[in-house]
Amino acid sequence: MHNQNVVEINLDTLANNVTNILTKYNDYDYYIGVVKGNAYGHGFGIVPTLVKNGVNYLAVATFEEALAVRSFDDKIPLLIMEPVGFDQVPLCVQNDFTITISNYDYFERLNETYQVSDLRLKIHLKLDTGLNRLGIDDREKLEKVYQKLMDREDFYLEGMFTHLATTGVNDALFDQQVEKFLLLTENIDLSTIPIIHLGRSATLETRPKIVFANGVRMGVIMYGITQTFRPYVGWKGKLRKIRDNYRKKKLRISDTFLASDLEVATAFTLKTPVMEINKVYAGESVGYGGTFVAKKDTYIAVCPIGYADGLHLGLRHSQVASDGRLYPIVGIINMCMITVSVDHEVKVGDFLTVLGDEISLKKVAHLTATTPYVGMTQVAKQIRRVYIESETNLDD
Repeated sequence: MHNQNVVEINLDTLANNVTNILTKYNDYDYYIGVVKGNAYGHGFGIVPTLVKNGVNYLAVATFEEALAVRSFDDKIPLLIMEPVGFDQVPLCVQNDFTITISNYDYFERLNETYQVSDLRLKIHLKLDTGLNRLGIDDREKLEKVYQKLMDREDFYLEGMFTHLATTGVNDALFDQQVEKFLLLTENIDLSTIPIIHLGRSATLETRPKIVFANGVRMGVIMYGITQTFRPYVGWKGKLRKIRDNYRKKKLRISDTFLASDLEVATAFTLKTPVMEINKVYAGESVGYGGTFVAKKDTYIAVCPIGYADGLHLGLRHSQVASDGRLYPIVGIINMCMITVSVDHEVKVGDFLTVLGDEISLKKVAHLTATTPYVGMTQVAKQIRRVYIESETNLDD
């Protein structure tokens, strides 16, 4: 019964999310759907839905992910955002993958060793503007790379981008990074580069479009996770508004949005079947360490899912759901099992929702001191993904 754990992905929900995003933020030419990390845990089976509904470019982290995505769409432009091995570069050309150059020395070696080809190698240059992770952060080196790219007919500079560390709602880093991007590219005509992308999910909701950017990377927003906007209500809200306005004026923070009417929903639901149900009497304990002691006679459902399947240990304080009813997880999270306090409504073979629907990803993220990213991506790949679309179920 262990392999009956399932992640249900509602493709209709994902389609609506993408449609709503593109309708609201309709001033970009390139909508880059980020599907790294096994499409944020959803599985690459969502690719056709994303493309059908307006995503016109995809981005992954690694060469291996790019190959997996290609099996679902052989035409969509595809950016690999981490450096690829030099032995993988010819395969990138063959599969029409775009590589990222984020390091001067890496480019120099590529330029020296890459053999001239009839097919052009598509490249995006990544600039480090303040995240201090990947990217070229020196203008002179950037200009050298740019010029050498222009000198080779088999290299095609398709894009240039950076990654913004914050939304800049209450800090100046967003503006500083945009300014550094412009400083680094001061001697480069950005209008000649087909794709410029700086924005990401968080900045879509909180910031006006960056004037010179014509692309945006959509990650977690496609999967139904949006920014949390705190309204200025009550006396604490008034004090916070005074403080925020002071910071914006002091730090010269550019315009931000303080609310969003974007409608998206999560499409990700993790379910586990009830394997056994045991009666536990008042005073008896459940699980390792006897951490749960029944205060009254109760029924304990045993489900075949645990931390080996990606459950966070903090979920011991969470609940599961069944037909609108919530039941607490009791005892500790085991490697391959959890125990749940249930009532007579729950039967062996019933499926309980661990994540999704009534057990929201944001709520679980708060409970486990993580993020919704973690909640979705940590669910093990071996758990079957089932795609639901207009009453049709599609197995991954």
